[in-house]
Amino acid sequence: MGKQTVRKGEIMTVTIEKLENNEVKLNIEVESSVTSWEYDKACKRIAQRVNVPGFRQGKAPKNILEKYVGIAALQREVLENLLPTIFETTIQENNFDLITPPNVESYEFKEDNSLKVTAKLELKPEVNLCQYKDMEIEIEEFKNKDDVVEKELEILQDRFATLNDVQGRNTIETDIVNIDFDGYVDGEEIKGGSAKNYMLDLKHSNFIPGFAEQIINHAKEENFKINVKFPDDYHDEKLKGKDAEFNIKINSIKEKILPEINDELAKKVNPNLQSLEALKEDINKFAQENAKAENEKRIATKIFDTLFEKININIQDSMINREIQALMGEFKQRINMQGGNFDEILEKEGHQKIYDQMKEEAVKRIKTSLIVGKIAQEENITVTQEDIQNKISDIAKIYRTTIENIVAEIQKNVNLLHSINQQVITEKVTRLLIDSAKVNYKN
Repeated sequence: MGKQTVRKGEIMTVTIEKLENNEVKLNIEVESSVTSWEYDKACKRIAQRVNVPGFRQGKAPKNILEKYVGIAALQREVLENLLPTIFETTIQENNFDLITPPNVESYEFKEDNSLKVTAKLELKPEVNLCQYKDMEIEIEEFKNKDDVVEKELEILQDRFATLNDVQGRNTIETDIVNIDFDGYVDGEEIKGGSAKNYMLDLKHSNFIPGFAEQIINHAKEENFKINVKFPDDYHDEKLKGKDAEFNIKINSIKEKILPEINDELAKKVNPNLQSLEALKEDINKFAQENAKAENEKRIATKIFDTLFEKININIQDSMINREIQALMGEFKQRINMQGGNFDEILEKEGHQKIYDQMKEEAVKRIKTSLIVGKIAQEENITVTQEDIQNKISDIAKIYRTTIENIVAEIQKNVNLLHSINQQVITEKVTRLLIDSAKVNYKN
């Protein structure tokens, strides 16, 4: 791709070679006068750290020290002290934007003690921005339904309902029942298909179709059987499309008593709201804010989709693979937190299917990060200490913990601070794009 000598003098030469896939090769040659000086310094440092038999700490001669710790160890000490400065100078002079730390591929100390080093730098892909401000976009506008307040009041009414024991009648669709059940497929008990004292809302059941419906019109203390069929798309491969039989016993029946929608309900929902009208205003305000947030989300999605189409970025495979591994780690953590088995899910869903999904998400994440970073650079958007503090406060509220706990986690994992910084930059850039966009709403 081409070579360029970036630093040449009596003591050191650094030659750049631009490679494919956003990589740069550095050929570094350091004169013996520098390496000999650094070697002597390395000997003194190591002599202070090791105990050589027969000598006081730090007083072992160079030739004895070489035999005791090995010349190779001393040379590695020279590299560790010398290379960071060479890399830093080269990176700054050429405005290289690195993704990963420099990778030393080989090094050689010659007989005259001069040094040759070959290293590779992986650079961020170049981003050539198109017009990103004042973009004309068209989206379908999100609008609240006319009865949004009434529907929310019904939800609140249901939330604050009381449960009364039912005597003298069979179950009806709106009841809450306490049941024991156990299920069988082909005569074998279903793993995880049984429970004792399970509370089931017959009207809002998330059980397989037909289960809750067949419990209607049965009496308390009654034992009976129901027959259902697992859906063809059921998550458990062994149960897909299978006929099943469940033994049911009703322990108790309770009915919901809904409160009246009035001032008293408003006070239960929020003690600061003293009337039904105040509650309605609060619901309406929340609905309007929700609609605004949803439309801004749609605008941002459309803007970034448009930028993805117009901006071609050559993303190297190594960068994509690292992001896939990060996504896999996040996915595994979520599965473990939910009590699932990561390996079983991989086997069931298929390694290739999950990999392809992860790859698509990885490319999208990388493109977003690169475009956001470039726009932030163009617009001189930075992150202040106040921004970080506000974001940490927001995170603490979301996870219902203290700011001190979040700070402690950041101190244990510096990547969290980088993630927070990236979130703030992304939010600022997204706000810039949304505020400048010319939006046309579809009817």
